[in-house]
Amino acid sequence: MLTCVIRYQIDPTKKAQFETYARNWGQAIPRCGADLIGYFAPHEGSSTLAYGIYNIESLAAYEAYRARLSADPLGQENYAFAQREKFLLREDRTFLKLASAPHGDRP
Repeated sequence: MLTCVIRYQIDPTKKAQFETYARNWGQAIPRCGADLIGYFAPHEGSSTLAYGIYNIESLAAYEAYRARLSADPLGQENYAFAQREKFLLREDRTFLKLASAPHGDRP
């Protein structure tokens, strides 16, 4: 299992547009085959950093998922929305593997 962490630099004056974008992915991403952990908008501290995080089985599964997402009507609409509104200034993807499992029990 891989975890994809997308780090966004957003226009701080367009946080509401990012939140709309995030809610749209909240519908499209699970439908297209990834396990969405969530999208996170700035709250305190930096006003320009936001994140999207989801799990995917493998890089091969990621390629198939991206093809489905590109063909998905809401996915297409969301890509166009981001282009039109220009609230995303930068987007970086990193794929990580969980290294700390198994986790201990909480007291």
